[in-house]
Amino acid sequence: MNTLFDKIWDKHVVQQVEDGPTQLYIDRLYCHEVTSPQAFDGMRARGLKCFRPQQIFCMPDHNTPTHDQDKPIEDPVSRKQVDTLAKNAAEFGLTHYGMMSKDNGIIHVVGPEKGLSLPGMTIVCGDSHTSTHGAMGAVAFGIGTSEVEMVMASQCILQQKPKSMRITINGVLGKGVTPKDVALYLMAQITTSGATGYFIEYAGSTVKAMSMEGRLTLCNLSIEMGARGGFIAPDSTTFNYLKGREYAPKGEAWDKAVAYWKTLKSGDDAVFDKELSFNAADIEPRVTYGTNPGMGIGITESLPPAPSKGRESYEKAMNYMQFEAGQKLLGTKVDYVFLGACTNGRIEDFRAFAHLVKGRHKSPDVVAWLVPGSWAVDKQIREEGLDKVLEAAGFEIRQPGCSACLAMNDDKVPAGKLAVSTSNRNFEGRQGPGSRTILASPLTAAAAAITGVITDPRELI
Repeated sequence: MNTLFDKIWDKHVVQQVEDGPTQLYIDRLYCHEVTSPQAFDGMRARGLKCFRPQQIFCMPDHNTPTHDQDKPIEDPVSRKQVDTLAKNAAEFGLTHYGMMSKDNGIIHVVGPEKGLSLPGMTIVCGDSHTSTHGAMGAVAFGIGTSEVEMVMASQCILQQKPKSMRITINGVLGKGVTPKDVALYLMAQITTSGATGYFIEYAGSTVKAMSMEGRLTLCNLSIEMGARGGFIAPDSTTFNYLKGREYAPKGEAWDKAVAYWKTLKSGDDAVFDKELSFNAADIEPRVTYGTNPGMGIGITESLPPAPSKGRESYEKAMNYMQFEAGQKLLGTKVDYVFLGACTNGRIEDFRAFAHLVKGRHKSPDVVAWLVPGSWAVDKQIREEGLDKVLEAAGFEIRQPGCSACLAMNDDKVPAGKLAVSTSNRNFEGRQGPGSRTILASPLTAAAAAITGVITDPRELI
């Protein structure tokens, strides 16, 4: 019996090149402003139109400021990229969700919430965190700019088929442990290259119990384990989330779609190239301490000694982060806290953050950026009154965008400052030149924002 990955992949094969790649049909292409301009220029140079324009959706997110979005963007590079995407989308007849449009936000947040990302689809974008959409039961992965052009021109892509891996996690997550902690734990266990060449299927009772938002977070971080992508078989959680969404099927088409989606699972006798199993009880709230997402510990643990293999890069990371082996991170002073990104910018993340800070007050020593992943999330925050809770605790909500996940807009962490961030990468300078990043869950970020130091969120729950 085939794996679910095989089922979706095989259904989308147009042709197999002998001793070469597969020509794979793509159901949905997402474009943002950073990786699309050269693709549009290439199309123009060849005098081509987009083959299936209705399958392509564009929106700016990386360069968008998270304040005063109704005014012209001050940074000339950002302004040019955002304006160029709008012009290109208009010229090629593509759907474009521009800044200040109610449909705008981070592309990997908007796709699922509009029902554009559906089970059984193949989905690509010129962005590594496209793996997020795998939470819907889709085969979703990031591609390069030349491949973006390939999809625009033909709605197909040439790809080598990855190997399959199943990661099974069973058991109930402990108090204060979130899907973000699960992902950070997996990265530390298998390293940031442990899934290279594989597509991961997440399974087990822990994964099944996760909300849609939690699954999106887990799949988002697959790429940080080196995987080509990660996904979860669709089930009632998926169907309940999608029902009634703008682009989801309606009426009879819905019933037919669900009947098909229910077949999207790996068989009992499916054979994977690699199988790994983990126990939810072994996971506590996590924090990173180095300069890749795999350098992480349980929040109560001490920093490990230098490994015999890779000592030089370990010491370089410690030096950059101003930490040393054997120290605990609990009680370390924090300068910035960032809630947001395509990893943790959804409504559930804001609920968790608000729940922990309710009745408390932000530390005066912390600069906090709370950035919804989309205008739809922003709307829900206000409808649920979370904005009032956050305001009372001394926080303000910014406008949607990728924000401080990466230093491509105004939200840059200054050199030397330490940020606790719910984003996906802690590379050197990722959040601003010289900035230092600790990746954590929304609960751990909230605890740090209140106390001004790294704090075990379980103490405040």
